[in-house]
Amino acid sequence: MKRILSFCLLLILFPLMMTAQGTMPMNGRSLQVERWITSHFGRGKTPPFSFEYGGRPSAQFIRKWKHSLSQLPSEKYNQLKFLASYTDPATGMQVACEIKGWTDFGTIEWVLRFQHTGHENSPRISQVRTVDMDFLHPQSAPVVYYANGSDASRADFAPQQKILNPGDTLEMTPRGGRSSDGAFPFFNIETTPGEGVVVAVGWSGTWTASMSSASQSKLSLQAGLKVLDASLLPGESIRTASICLLFWQGENRMTGHNLFRRFMLAHHSRKIDGNPTFYPMFGGFNWGDPAPCNEYSCMTSEYAIALMQRTKMFGLSPEAFWLDAGWYTEAADYAMGRNWANTVGNWQPDPDRFPQGLSPIGEYAKQTVGAKFMVWFEPERVFKGTRWYRDHPEWMLEAGGDNCLFNLADEKACNWMCKTIGDILEKNSIDHYRQDFNIAPAGIWAANDKPDRQGMTEVRYIEGLYRFWDYLLQRFPGLLIDNCASGGRRLDYETMLRSAPMWRTDYQYGEPVGYQCHTYGLEFFLSQHATGLYHTNPFDARSAFGSAVVFNWKLTQQGESFTDMQKTMQEFREVRPYYYEDFYPLSGIGNLTGDDIWLAYQLHRPSDQTGYVLAFRRAQSPQSDYQVNLSALDPETEYQLVPKDGGETQTLSGRELMDGLTLHLDQPRSSLLLFYKPI
Repeated sequence: MKRILSFCLLLILFPLMMTAQGTMPMNGRSLQVERWITSHFGRGKTPPFSFEYGGRPSAQFIRKWKHSLSQLPSEKYNQLKFLASYTDPATGMQVACEIKGWTDFGTIEWVLRFQHTGHENSPRISQVRTVDMDFLHPQSAPVVYYANGSDASRADFAPQQKILNPGDTLEMTPRGGRSSDGAFPFFNIETTPGEGVVVAVGWSGTWTASMSSASQSKLSLQAGLKVLDASLLPGESIRTASICLLFWQGENRMTGHNLFRRFMLAHHSRKIDGNPTFYPMFGGFNWGDPAPCNEYSCMTSEYAIALMQRTKMFGLSPEAFWLDAGWYTEAADYAMGRNWANTVGNWQPDPDRFPQGLSPIGEYAKQTVGAKFMVWFEPERVFKGTRWYRDHPEWMLEAGGDNCLFNLADEKACNWMCKTIGDILEKNSIDHYRQDFNIAPAGIWAANDKPDRQGMTEVRYIEGLYRFWDYLLQRFPGLLIDNCASGGRRLDYETMLRSAPMWRTDYQYGEPVGYQCHTYGLEFFLSQHATGLYHTNPFDARSAFGSAVVFNWKLTQQGESFTDMQKTMQEFREVRPYYYEDFYPLSGIGNLTGDDIWLAYQLHRPSDQTGYVLAFRRAQSPQSDYQVNLSALDPETEYQLVPKDGGETQTLSGRELMDGLTLHLDQPRSSLLLFYKPI
């Protein structure tokens, strides 16, 4: 049997973090989180995870295994750590559950590890579900708020909802082995109006999640590995997926979304010197070389430095310069049919174009412009015939075709990649590391599994990926990782701890309506993401705004003015901090991709009650007026509304703004940026 929880009890244990007077006392929060952990992972309890062992469900035997639960020291503020262990005395299989509780957010996360201490191969482990729980809820049907994954379409990350009436099931799993390819491992379950839990799955391969309503009062949640059916060898251990549960209670489900966004920034994102990291305002090097060049395969050291000089001259220098694909050996060998895509595996700067490597570019950026330097890599995909393929064929995973996977499942190979890529970063003065992944690995993983070890290649590969990224982050304390996988196709709870997507989708570059949709959908769960900004007109530029941005305009091309670029950069600087605050959708979650609608959202800073409203009237929208209802304001406070494009400043009460504010745009394909502050 699975652990059955009352949501009413859960939410007594987890009151909201924020009250009218601020955060609750930490001693009370610590007690509540500790009570949840000990009550679910304690002796005699069926834990909130499951698996099959030798074909038997764990619920049938796990309480008979040897059990221990110990609290571990934690060096982090507001964090409790525990280790729950379950050992089979007959076979020596040990299941270790590493648990963290965040007392300031009422959040629990855990990861499962299996270690075989027996002397013979273990019975097979399968159906591993890191979370397997039933929740009791009132008579109203629960609602799951989730999102599309990436498909390089206008509807990438589009918000979705499903009402789970009795007998209904919602199942999710990504395609092809990348964790957000077609599905998105973050969702918010509202069990009853004003109460719920945000769930995040941490597995950068093929995960699965299922939510079902078996009756009027019970919701079942399962999530974990999609593919694992394997025996472990004597002494062998593996890790599986992690899970995060954030319990919330408030006026509506946006309370949960915004608490989760704050939690991710506070405790589950890259930290430098112990502080949350804000990804830079990026600038490219005149991206998109003319034919027959592509990407940056015609770039040279001299040209890159000249472009940086130009940005400095006109006050357009970004916080980091971004060199994308095509800088490496043979990528410019067009006579032989080579390009950026079929030379991955030649990870040395092209000596003809960069005779001193990339270091002169990186040093010029830092010393003369005051900017960082980020470079694109794709080390997991190795094209046949390239240097890595020739030098280390034993480390290639193949399943037909010209693309191979570098075998991160092999510990020796993974260690070699760690040092090799790390040395390239150090030698070439590279500050930030961009990793792309333009291949669906699931078929290659499956082709390299043994019959009694299905899923083990993927497990070992994902372990190797985390080891590689963790090595880089430890070796270079100031490093940021930009996570790209054909756009945002590898976003999950584990990758977001180590990285963020600065090119969140490979949808049509610069198409503003799609960019509006992508921002709107991702902001429900994640505040750290970016895309390219190509034009300075407000409709296009504001469509690309976020917590970071990639300025992809060409300084050598007519059509945009330097003064317009400067104005756009300044406006972005003003709005940018608010993307790290609270997000409120103003256009619902229905049809968001059409050309005949308005789309609007609110960015709100609770600490001083200021914020922005961004709205877009699309090209075919017949409406010049659009009514929105703002959130999170003090009804008795007067607010001043300042339109950033000029026009009359208004003063309205918080109650009036929440009851309905009419936005007006005379022309189709136009935008509105409205700042508000209390007076």
